[in-house]
Amino acid sequence: MTILNHPDKTAILLIHCPDQKGILAAVTDFINVNKGNILYLDQHVDRKANVFFMRVEWSLEQFSIPKEKIEDYFNTLYALKFQMSFRLYFGDYKPKMAIFVSKMSHCLFDLLAHYSSDDWNVEIPCILSNHEDLAPLVEQFGIPFHYIPITKENKDAQEVREIELLDSYGVDFIVMARYMQIISDEFVAHYPNKVINIHHSTLPAFVGAKPYHAAYERGVKIIGATSHYVTADLDAGPIIEQDIIRISHKDSVEALIHRGQEIEKIVLSRAVEKHLQRKILVYQNRTVVFS
Repeated sequence: MTILNHPDKTAILLIHCPDQKGILAAVTDFINVNKGNILYLDQHVDRKANVFFMRVEWSLEQFSIPKEKIEDYFNTLYALKFQMSFRLYFGDYKPKMAIFVSKMSHCLFDLLAHYSSDDWNVEIPCILSNHEDLAPLVEQFGIPFHYIPITKENKDAQEVREIELLDSYGVDFIVMARYMQIISDEFVAHYPNKVINIHHSTLPAFVGAKPYHAAYERGVKIIGATSHYVTADLDAGPIIEQDIIRISHKDSVEALIHRGQEIEKIVLSRAVEKHLQRKILVYQNRTVVFS
């Protein structure tokens, strides 16, 4: 894992636009002529779609444009000319991440371990759950725990309550750490490309409450996990991170569950880290994940 606990005076641009000559030169010129020092640059061209993607990070130590005017300057001088869609981020801002959980603790434990170790430049202002089981664990970390039970009858009202609560904390994005509830389209629309989910890779072949039992019965040879942004299409959002491990007939159901949970928490943490590093660019229903 990359250590992210040293925010500094940097700026990051994520860009996509129609591919054309001169884009790279224009962006680097914008930084260089204003006395910026480029720290990272990566690019990709989707030849089929004819779209150019880019991530560039630079030091603001001697940058001549005031921080609050960078976005306007770049938009006026470059983005409009090249039909760019772009997002600007600053390295000294600490994003606020809310965590949604139910009863399973493995992903939550891992996220809290990174948080308490100061691995990531992130704040966790609150944790929400539809069960009370994990409240004692969360209390150990001094993070407010909100129990919000969900039923068919109260789901709409409770989601309104959740959004109001998240807004009161100034939450930037949400991580669903094995939160066993389907969130509504209205909730997703409130946080576009800002809700990160994790699920086992046996979907869609093995659905239901006991997917590893079903996988065991079929004698699967590979299990894994997928982390993605949540969209209105269930488990079909832009994929951020995936990984697999091989298993065999020697593995019991219990072993499959344990190994599955291990890879779930690893994949989820990788996805969260990439999000915090501003290394994910969503285009249509795909992601460009920069190295």
